[in-house]
Amino acid sequence: MKKCLIVIDVQESFRHRPFFTEDALPAYLQAQNALIEGCVRAGVPVVRVLHSSGANTVENPFSAASGHVRPLEGLVDFTPAATFTKSRHSALVGTGLDVWLTQNGVQRLLVSGIRTEQCCETTTRHASDLGWEVDFVLDANHTWDMTQADGSRLAAADINTRTATVLAGRFARVVNSAQALEELAVAA
Repeated sequence: MKKCLIVIDVQESFRHRPFFTEDALPAYLQAQNALIEGCVRAGVPVVRVLHSSGANTVENPFSAASGHVRPLEGLVDFTPAATFTKSRHSALVGTGLDVWLTQNGVQRLLVSGIRTEQCCETTTRHASDLGWEVDFVLDANHTWDMTQADGSRLAAADINTRTATVLAGRFARVVNSAQALEELAVAA
């Protein structure tokens, strides 16, 4: 079964958002980078997806004019099999990624990136609904604490747990990077 790693929104734009912290970033980057390097070694295509939306001004970190719609510092340098820029939550809306995956015979997606509960979860659900088998690589997905409507904090770890719970067995197989890498090594 042909696999493809999708690296979603791992970009400098997030460093310019008020919620950004470095707290769990090193552990995430370690898992993300190991997954990218393992896929490259195994000959599994790695696709980069960047997010650009909103006003095209220097002040908007998700606009091309800002200069921040580029790979996040700390992400391993790799040559993507393809690069897509999205303006919606799902990497499969209006980007041509779905066409590329079909043309390249990809049957299983490994989903990784930033933010766990937003673009990564949305892409996972969308891909599943379109018929792809999906591995959601939990430790190679990253998010930050959020403030709920009542003002209380929802920890990133709880967001990750919730995302894994709602995706598992319905939209994806939830795995960690070590498991995904082990499966790549066995397949090779």
